[in-house]
Amino acid sequence: MAPKKKKKSGKKGKLAKMTEEERILYMEQKALAEEEMRKKKEDMLNQFLKDKLVKEEKNTRFNMYKITHQWRNIMRASKSKELKRDIEILSQTFERIVDRKDSVIKSLAKDLNEAEEQYSMALRSHLQSMDALIGLQRNRLSILKSEYGEELEILKKEFDSERGMISNQHKQEMNDLQDILFAMEENANEREGEARQEFQSLRDEIKNKNLEEKHALRIQLEGQVEDLWKQFQQALKNYNETTEERKAAFETLKSKDEKSAKEIEMQMRKLQRISDTIAQLKAKMSQNAKESEERNRDLREQREVIAEHFHDLKSQMNKFRENERGRLTKLTLHASVSIKELQRKVELGERILKLSEQCRKLETEEEKVLPFYASSLTDEEQEDVSAAVAEPPSEPLAEIMHQYTSLENFWKRYNKVLLDKVALDKEKMTLLEENQRLRTVLKQYLDGISVNDEILSQGNPLFVVNQHTNVQLSVPVMDPRIQRPTQTVVEAAHIVKYTI
Repeated sequence: MAPKKKKKSGKKGKLAKMTEEERILYMEQKALAEEEMRKKKEDMLNQFLKDKLVKEEKNTRFNMYKITHQWRNIMRASKSKELKRDIEILSQTFERIVDRKDSVIKSLAKDLNEAEEQYSMALRSHLQSMDALIGLQRNRLSILKSEYGEELEILKKEFDSERGMISNQHKQEMNDLQDILFAMEENANEREGEARQEFQSLRDEIKNKNLEEKHALRIQLEGQVEDLWKQFQQALKNYNETTEERKAAFETLKSKDEKSAKEIEMQMRKLQRISDTIAQLKAKMSQNAKESEERNRDLREQREVIAEHFHDLKSQMNKFRENERGRLTKLTLHASVSIKELQRKVELGERILKLSEQCRKLETEEEKVLPFYASSLTDEEQEDVSAAVAEPPSEPLAEIMHQYTSLENFWKRYNKVLLDKVALDKEKMTLLEENQRLRTVLKQYLDGISVNDEILSQGNPLFVVNQHTNVQLSVPVMDPRIQRPTQTVVEAAHIVKYTI
């Protein structure tokens, strides 16, 4: 105690020795030192708390992981027990179904052996009946083929005879037309020769007449010229005697005038004769033209009549040819259609035989022994049906149906197969529904043992929040039979916050 008092007294003595300013400075330094120490302590405490908080967070995460892992193990164990019970039930059901299927297979194998025996018997009878039907069909086809060949030969002969008759008639008519045309050409040539001869004789007559007139006129003119020449010589002598000076000029002009007058007169006469001749020739030519025009018109009319008759005959012949060609085309088409139809029926028969052989392999023993099921009608009903069938049909459809009464056994077998098919389809739908249900159960099981985002977004028994799940379980989570004892857990961050 003594040293402390001494220290305090020393401090007080030291403070007493200090001036007011030194004391204030000392107090400020002391306050700063205390503030720094306080800050250091706070920093150390904060760093300690932060380190402790980090450790507690690590411990919390580790504890949460352990809790989650333990909870998953618990849920998996409970789910595995439930799934094991379901698998045991399913395995028992599957074994029971397998046993039932084995018994069905054994019965089917027995039926199959019996059916094979019946099939062999039915096959022999069926093959015998099919051979008989094939023989009948072949005989019918051969008869139809022979009838078709005979009709085809008859049509060919008729066609060839008609064709020969038409061709002979056509040749004869063509020869007649050629004779007519030749006669017409000969007539035209004769008339043309006669016209030319008449024209030539007329031309010679006119020419001779012109020459005679010219000769007579020349003789007359020569006599007149001589007389005039004598008169002129006399006048010339007189004139020469009177007028010797103008004689030369007058003679010259006179000779020129005479020449000109003679030439003019000759030209005028020649023109007159030519114009007269031209007028006569024009009149004769117009007359000849009219006659020739009338003849040409008559010939043209005759030619048009003959040509029209020729065109009519040609059109008739072409129409006959077209009709015969159409008939031959139709006959060919019908023949090809008949051949194709017969081939189709043969192929259909072969296909039916192949299908019957394939179906025969799948027949049961009962179907082989009794291929046609017994009628369910009573005796009275059967008698009514037979009486109705024996009655003559009154309608076309009834007549057609009456022709196919021999297919009654076929329709019985067809209806029986159709009923079997409907039953198999129904059983198939039942099996498909059962398969879909089993697939759904298997998917629920796989979803229950898998953990991912897609599965957690849907209904899942492993996804439990606040002791609740989104799946309707057979036993709820809060049931005391599966509830585990709860343990109180206190987080380390809570302790650090409220205790330190």
